[in-house]
Amino acid sequence: MLSSIDRLLEKGVHIPTPESIEIGPEIDPDRISGDNVTIHSGSKIFGKSTLILSGTRIGYEGPATVNNCQVGPDVQLKGGFFENAVFLGQNQMGLGAHVRGGTILEEQANVAHTVALKQTILFPFVTLGSLINFCDCFMAGGTSRKDHSEVGSSYIHFNYTPNQDKATPSLLGDVPRGVMLDQPPIFLGGQGGLVGPCRIDFGNIIAAGSIYRKDAEGSGYLLVGAGGRGGKIPFSRNGYPNIKRVFINNLNYIANLLALMQWYRHVRYLFISDVFPLPLYEGLLNNLSCVIEERIRRLDDLLRRLPASMDTYRKAAKKGTSPTTNVRCHAELIDHHAFIIDTLNQMCKTADGDEHLRDRFTRGMMRVITEAGNVYVSAIGALSPGLKQEGCQWLTGIVAQVIQGISGRLPSLASKK
Repeated sequence: MLSSIDRLLEKGVHIPTPESIEIGPEIDPDRISGDNVTIHSGSKIFGKSTLILSGTRIGYEGPATVNNCQVGPDVQLKGGFFENAVFLGQNQMGLGAHVRGGTILEEQANVAHTVALKQTILFPFVTLGSLINFCDCFMAGGTSRKDHSEVGSSYIHFNYTPNQDKATPSLLGDVPRGVMLDQPPIFLGGQGGLVGPCRIDFGNIIAAGSIYRKDAEGSGYLLVGAGGRGGKIPFSRNGYPNIKRVFINNLNYIANLLALMQWYRHVRYLFISDVFPLPLYEGLLNNLSCVIEERIRRLDDLLRRLPASMDTYRKAAKKGTSPTTNVRCHAELIDHHAFIIDTLNQMCKTADGDEHLRDRFTRGMMRVITEAGNVYVSAIGALSPGLKQEGCQWLTGIVAQVIQGISGRLPSLASKK
């Protein structure tokens, strides 16, 4: 009986030193292409759901471990650890990568050396430099490989709080406009950091060396994170001084993910082909489902921490050292905890937006595919402005449906004050 390595060699997979790699016995040879695929010395391939398509090169710069990843065509995983991630094609990740579950790199998203990703979604063309920790983020923006959103080297997304929660996802760009691949890029300057949860709109730049803690609505700004003054101030470990902003940013993030799920189900599905086969598509849906589940779970965990926080700020409000609005927001979130989580879980199944807009857009998309071909990036670029607007309206409606479905029951959260 042939070994796993022998079966791959028989298929035509290029393995320069077969004795130096490890292929798990659970690997299905039919899920690994024999067309110009190379697996270099020191690499380990595991996982029943692993899929590797044509033109992929694994372990060129150093040993690589790939476990239950779906790897599209012409991807280079040059060295490191990759688990439960999806790469849609023409991606590169340099040596020292540490990529964990819930990570999706769409077409031509690239990452240099020594980068950690988890629960990270990068839209086409987004580029990350070296020595970066960028977990719990969504990033879009840019129109091509020459015009793309970028994260400078030595950057970190701070995704864990002193309260020991991870309700900290940051939305860089958004799904409804980002999928159209026509938005100005976002630039995060090197040797800096972003304190989640944040929302940064398209077309903004965060200056190198800045630690940025705010949201940035509107486009075309250079954002500079100011340093704090020296000294000491009172701090409560169990407190959330601005729970409204934290909750709204989490809700907005989840709403965008639910819109992205509908985009994948109704638009990405139209592109299934030899270079985007059904197993790769299924891996994409499964990974995004895991991201959504994780974000709802983290929000649930945050809400469970609020009673202790409210006690802190209720006492402070009586002393006049904390606004009463923060206490009201706490109270509403505590009272509606079960409603919020149950509604979000239900919306995973029901939030699909305006069906007429969706169907009009998908019919138009099918015409474009017939005329321009089924290469995703090229087809999106060939959409007319009117069709793009319809698609954006459909997805924006899903985001609004989710946000309004929750905040409509929470007067303090719905108010702009």
